[in-house]
Amino acid sequence: MRSLIEKASALTSTTISGTEPLRGGSLSSVIRLLTSDGRSFVAKSGPMVKTEAQMLNAIRSAGAPAPQVVAVASGILILEDLGPDDGPENAWGSLGHELKHLHATKGPYFGWAEDHSFGKVNIPNEPVRSWPGFWAERRLLPSCSEIPFDLARKVEVLANRIDDLLPEHPPAALLHGDLWVGNVMARDGRITGLIDPSAYYGDAEVDLAMLSLFGSPDQKFWQAYGDIRPGFAERRPIYQLWPALVHLRLFGAGYRSLVEQCVSQAC
Repeated sequence: MRSLIEKASALTSTTISGTEPLRGGSLSSVIRLLTSDGRSFVAKSGPMVKTEAQMLNAIRSAGAPAPQVVAVASGILILEDLGPDDGPENAWGSLGHELKHLHATKGPYFGWAEDHSFGKVNIPNEPVRSWPGFWAERRLLPSCSEIPFDLARKVEVLANRIDDLLPEHPPAALLHGDLWVGNVMARDGRITGLIDPSAYYGDAEVDLAMLSLFGSPDQKFWQAYGDIRPGFAERRPIYQLWPALVHLRLFGAGYRSLVEQCVSQAC
């Protein structure tokens, strides 16, 4: 903690007068920094903060809300403090609007210029020409050597059929990439920030599927987001399988049933 505060003080050219812990999950340390001149920042530590800074800048450049990057250095990211967070429960319509805006930004390929990670789980992002190929080779198959053999075999069977299940070339939308309610900040019915991204370019339905995995957006969200391509209900478990696999690898056997459910529904 002391090292983090010293680095933050140097990067912001101010004296840190106090700190407050913020939720950062199990994969990073996040604190609010209070400065002697009355300002506040958020400091986040971790090995991939430079990549995260690039992703946050991409989201902001797309016109979607995200905290401004104040400074970034080895192992530390200093961000704008967005203030109190009410969560998205009273801001579903705003989230639908902002997510549609984010997805309107298109990329030249499926993937991202750099790999990323969720803790020990590497996220390969090297572009693949077709979207089904990207989803199989960069999202599903890399987990097969890290999970029980019987589950890996089921994932491999699904990956071998992926060309028949996913569109070949959907628009390569800018994705948040880890869109669950805990990564959405809101206040007074308005989304203030999409945080902790794992961004890349891909099918916009990936974010919609993730948001529906650990939450239940209400009708205001879907109305604000607008038209969904036919067949989303059938593709949703294929997209939800990826975060299910990540949770299994990070947090253990308690997520095995979620993986099995996604595979079963996808097939």
